[in-house]
Amino acid sequence: MQDHWLARDSSIRLLWRGFIVVLALTVLAEFFVSQHPHFRVESVPGFGAWYGFLACAGLILFAKGLAMFLKRPDTYYEKGERDG
Repeated sequence: MQDHWLARDSSIRLLWRGFIVVLALTVLAEFFVSQHPHFRVESVPGFGAWYGFLACAGLILFAKGLAMFLKRPDTYYEKGERDG
């Protein structure tokens, strides 16, 4: 049985390279497009890229912290089945 194409190591490497190229092209495109920043920090080259990365990393850390309070043990639903 063949693996799905997204599960192959070669496909994953190719996708990472493609994403990096697209990110680099969008950062380079910022030099050729006139920007009208509202705040001074928005005029930093690559602001959208690093802001997006930091926002995503922050959301992941927030979700991990929230999971500590909301997570149930793996046997949570099995307890109810034994009782009834």
